[in-house]
Amino acid sequence: MKQKTLFILSGITLLLAFLAATLYYTSGKQEEAIEAVAQKQDNLHRMHSPGKGAEDAKVLIVEFFDPACGTCRDFYPFVHRLMEAHPGQVRVAMRHAPFHEGSVDVVKIMEAARLQGKYWQTLEALFASQDDWVLNHVVQQDRVWNAIAGVGLDLDRIRRDMNAPEIAANMVQDMEDAKALNVTMTPEFFVNGRPMPSFGHEQLQTLVEEAVAENYH
Repeated sequence: MKQKTLFILSGITLLLAFLAATLYYTSGKQEEAIEAVAQKQDNLHRMHSPGKGAEDAKVLIVEFFDPACGTCRDFYPFVHRLMEAHPGQVRVAMRHAPFHEGSVDVVKIMEAARLQGKYWQTLEALFASQDDWVLNHVVQQDRVWNAIAGVGLDLDRIRRDMNAPEIAANMVQDMEDAKALNVTMTPEFFVNGRPMPSFGHEQLQTLVEEAVAENYH
Protein backbone atom coordinates (compact mmCIF):
# COMPACT_ATOMS: atom_id res chain seq x y z
CA MET A 1 0.00 0.00 0.00
CA LYS A 2 2.88 2.28 0.96
CA GLN A 3 4.67 1.55 -2.32
CA LYS A 4 1.47 2.27 -4.26
CA THR A 5 1.12 5.61 -2.51
CA LEU A 6 4.73 6.48 -3.30
CA PHE A 7 4.16 5.51 -6.93
CA ILE A 8 1.11 7.77 -7.15
CA LEU A 9 2.96 10.64 -5.50
CA SER A 10 5.87 10.19 -7.90
CA GLY A 11 3.47 10.24 -10.82
CA ILE A 12 1.83 13.42 -9.56
CA THR A 13 5.25 15.01 -9.08
CA LEU A 14 6.28 14.13 -12.61
CA LEU A 15 2.98 15.44 -13.97
CA LEU A 16 3.37 18.73 -12.12
CA ALA A 17 6.93 19.05 -13.39
CA PHE A 18 5.75 18.40 -16.94
CA LEU A 19 2.97 20.98 -16.62
CA ALA A 20 5.39 23.52 -15.18
CA ALA A 21 7.82 22.92 -18.04
CA THR A 22 5.01 23.19 -20.57
CA LEU A 23 3.79 26.43 -19.02
CA TYR A 24 7.31 27.85 -19.04
CA TYR A 25 7.82 26.83 -22.66
CA THR A 26 4.45 28.25 -23.71
CA SER A 27 5.09 31.46 -21.80
CA GLY A 28 8.46 31.79 -23.49
CA LYS A 29 6.89 31.27 -26.90
CA GLN A 30 4.26 33.88 -26.14
CA GLU A 31 6.96 36.37 -25.13
CA GLU A 32 8.83 35.61 -28.35
CA ALA A 33 5.63 36.16 -30.34
CA ILE A 34 4.97 39.47 -28.60
CA GLU A 35 8.55 40.56 -29.25
CA ALA A 36 8.24 39.53 -32.91
CA VAL A 37 5.05 41.58 -33.30
CA ALA A 38 6.74 44.57 -31.69
CA GLN A 39 9.64 44.22 -34.11
CA LYS A 40 7.24 43.98 -37.01
CA GLN A 41 5.62 47.24 -35.95
CA ASP A 42 9.03 48.90 -36.00
CA ASN A 43 9.58 47.63 -39.52
CA LEU A 44 6.14 48.74 -40.66
CA HIS A 45 6.03 52.28 -39.33
CA ARG A 46 8.57 54.82 -40.49
CA MET A 47 8.23 58.58 -40.17
CA HIS A 48 9.52 59.15 -43.70
CA SER A 49 6.75 57.12 -45.40
CA PRO A 50 4.36 59.13 -47.61
CA GLY A 51 0.88 58.93 -46.13
CA LYS A 52 -2.66 59.87 -47.06
CA GLY A 53 -5.72 60.08 -44.83
CA ALA A 54 -6.50 61.44 -41.39
CA GLU A 55 -3.45 61.67 -39.15
CA ASP A 56 -5.46 60.33 -36.21
CA ALA A 57 -7.04 57.42 -38.12
CA LYS A 58 -7.03 54.24 -36.04
CA VAL A 59 -6.72 51.94 -39.05
CA LEU A 60 -3.45 52.04 -40.98
CA ILE A 61 -2.86 50.29 -44.28
CA VAL A 62 0.85 49.90 -44.96
CA GLU A 63 1.52 49.09 -48.59
CA PHE A 64 4.85 47.97 -50.01
CA PHE A 65 4.67 48.77 -53.72
CA ASP A 66 6.64 49.26 -56.90
CA PRO A 67 5.57 52.04 -59.31
CA ALA A 68 6.37 49.71 -62.22
CA CYS A 69 4.10 46.97 -60.85
CA GLY A 70 0.87 46.50 -62.79
CA THR A 71 -0.95 44.93 -59.85
CA CYS A 72 0.04 47.89 -57.65
CA ARG A 73 -1.51 50.18 -60.23
CA ASP A 74 -4.70 48.13 -60.23
CA PHE A 75 -4.97 48.13 -56.42
CA TYR A 76 -4.39 51.88 -56.10
CA PRO A 77 -8.00 52.99 -56.74
CA PHE A 78 -9.33 50.08 -54.66
CA VAL A 79 -7.32 51.18 -51.62
CA HIS A 80 -8.66 54.70 -51.98
CA ARG A 81 -12.22 53.42 -52.24
CA LEU A 82 -11.69 51.62 -48.94
CA MET A 83 -10.56 54.92 -47.43
CA GLU A 84 -13.56 56.75 -48.85
CA ALA A 85 -15.89 54.08 -47.45
CA HIS A 86 -14.57 54.84 -43.95
CA PRO A 87 -13.90 58.61 -43.93
CA GLY A 88 -11.47 59.74 -41.27
CA GLN A 89 -10.93 56.20 -40.02
CA VAL A 90 -8.42 54.72 -42.50
CA ARG A 91 -4.99 55.99 -43.49
CA VAL A 92 -2.51 54.54 -45.99
CA ALA A 93 1.27 54.67 -45.74
CA MET A 94 3.38 53.86 -48.78
CA ARG A 95 6.64 51.92 -48.58
CA HIS A 96 8.84 51.56 -51.64
CA ALA A 97 9.92 48.13 -52.83
CA PRO A 98 11.40 48.70 -56.33
CA PHE A 99 11.80 45.08 -57.42
CA HIS A 100 11.39 45.72 -61.16
CA GLU A 101 14.46 46.47 -63.22
CA GLY A 102 14.95 50.23 -63.35
CA SER A 103 12.38 51.04 -60.65
CA VAL A 104 14.94 52.44 -58.24
CA ASP A 105 15.33 55.61 -60.29
CA VAL A 106 11.57 55.97 -60.61
CA VAL A 107 11.21 55.89 -56.84
CA LYS A 108 13.96 58.50 -56.58
CA ILE A 109 11.98 60.72 -58.96
CA MET A 110 8.82 60.25 -56.87
CA GLU A 111 10.65 61.15 -53.68
CA ALA A 112 12.15 64.21 -55.35
CA ALA A 113 8.65 65.19 -56.50
CA ARG A 114 7.55 64.87 -52.89
CA LEU A 115 9.98 67.66 -52.00
CA GLN A 116 7.89 69.82 -54.34
CA GLY A 117 4.65 68.70 -52.69
CA LYS A 118 3.58 66.56 -55.65
CA TYR A 119 4.24 62.97 -54.64
CA TRP A 120 0.68 61.73 -55.17
CA GLN A 121 0.19 63.60 -58.43
CA THR A 122 3.44 62.09 -59.72
CA LEU A 123 2.46 58.60 -58.61
CA GLU A 124 -0.94 58.89 -60.30
CA ALA A 125 0.63 60.18 -63.52
CA LEU A 126 3.05 57.25 -63.50
CA PHE A 127 0.29 54.71 -62.92
CA ALA A 128 -1.89 56.28 -65.62
CA SER A 129 0.88 55.95 -68.22
CA GLN A 130 2.57 52.82 -66.88
CA ASP A 131 2.07 50.88 -70.12
CA ASP A 132 4.10 53.54 -71.92
CA TRP A 133 7.21 53.43 -69.73
CA VAL A 134 7.24 49.80 -68.57
CA LEU A 135 7.92 47.22 -71.27
CA ASN A 136 8.20 43.52 -70.40
CA HIS A 137 8.49 44.45 -66.71
CA VAL A 138 11.50 46.67 -67.39
CA VAL A 139 11.47 50.45 -66.87
CA GLN A 140 12.26 52.55 -69.93
CA GLN A 141 13.91 55.45 -68.12
CA ASP A 142 13.78 57.92 -71.00
CA ARG A 143 9.99 57.54 -71.15
CA VAL A 144 9.46 58.23 -67.45
CA TRP A 145 10.15 61.94 -67.94
CA ASN A 146 7.43 62.17 -70.56
CA ALA A 147 5.04 60.43 -68.17
CA ILE A 148 5.43 63.14 -65.54
CA ALA A 149 5.73 66.10 -67.88
CA GLY A 150 2.19 67.28 -67.16
CA VAL A 151 2.43 67.21 -63.37
CA GLY A 152 3.91 70.70 -63.15
CA LEU A 153 7.25 69.72 -61.66
CA ASP A 154 10.53 71.58 -61.85
CA LEU A 155 12.28 68.76 -63.72
CA ASP A 156 15.75 70.26 -63.40
CA ARG A 157 15.29 70.31 -59.64
CA ILE A 158 13.98 66.73 -59.76
CA ARG A 159 17.18 65.61 -61.46
CA ARG A 160 19.23 67.25 -58.71
CA ASP A 161 17.11 66.19 -55.75
CA MET A 162 16.59 62.57 -56.75
CA ASN A 163 20.18 61.78 -55.79
CA ALA A 164 19.98 63.41 -52.36
CA PRO A 165 21.50 61.31 -49.53
CA GLU A 166 18.29 61.40 -47.45
CA ILE A 167 16.30 59.91 -50.32
CA ALA A 168 18.84 57.13 -50.71
CA ALA A 169 18.75 56.47 -46.96
CA ASN A 170 14.95 56.23 -46.92
CA MET A 171 15.01 53.81 -49.83
CA VAL A 172 17.57 51.61 -48.09
CA GLN A 173 15.39 51.59 -44.99
CA ASP A 174 12.32 50.60 -47.00
CA MET A 175 14.14 47.68 -48.59
CA GLU A 176 15.60 46.54 -45.26
CA ASP A 177 12.12 46.60 -43.73
CA ALA A 178 10.69 44.73 -46.71
CA LYS A 179 13.30 42.03 -46.22
CA ALA A 180 12.62 41.83 -42.47
CA LEU A 181 8.90 41.40 -43.18
CA ASN A 182 9.52 38.80 -45.90
CA VAL A 183 8.06 41.04 -48.59
CA THR A 184 9.19 39.48 -51.87
CA MET A 185 6.46 40.65 -54.24
CA THR A 186 4.32 43.74 -54.66
CA PRO A 187 1.87 44.91 -53.63
CA GLU A 188 2.05 43.65 -50.06
CA PHE A 189 -0.42 45.00 -47.52
CA PHE A 190 -0.52 45.12 -43.74
CA VAL A 191 -3.55 46.43 -41.86
CA ASN A 192 -2.76 47.52 -38.31
CA GLY A 193 0.20 45.18 -38.49
CA ARG A 194 -1.75 42.19 -39.81
CA PRO A 195 -0.78 40.73 -43.20
CA MET A 196 -3.39 39.43 -45.59
CA PRO A 197 -4.02 35.68 -45.10
CA SER A 198 -3.97 35.36 -48.89
CA PHE A 199 -3.80 37.81 -51.74
CA GLY A 200 -6.86 39.54 -53.18
CA HIS A 201 -9.19 42.52 -53.06
CA GLU A 202 -11.69 40.74 -50.83
CA GLN A 203 -9.00 39.72 -48.33
CA LEU A 204 -7.77 43.31 -48.03
CA GLN A 205 -11.28 44.65 -47.65
CA THR A 206 -12.03 42.11 -44.92
CA LEU A 207 -8.93 43.11 -42.95
CA VAL A 208 -9.83 46.78 -43.20
CA GLU A 209 -13.44 46.25 -42.19
CA GLU A 210 -12.40 44.09 -39.24
CA ALA A 211 -9.94 46.73 -38.09
CA VAL A 212 -12.57 49.47 -38.41
CA ALA A 213 -15.04 47.38 -36.39
CA GLU A 214 -12.45 46.69 -33.69
CA ASN A 215 -11.45 50.35 -33.34
CA TYR A 216 -14.66 52.28 -33.94
CA HIS A 217 -17.54 50.10 -32.68
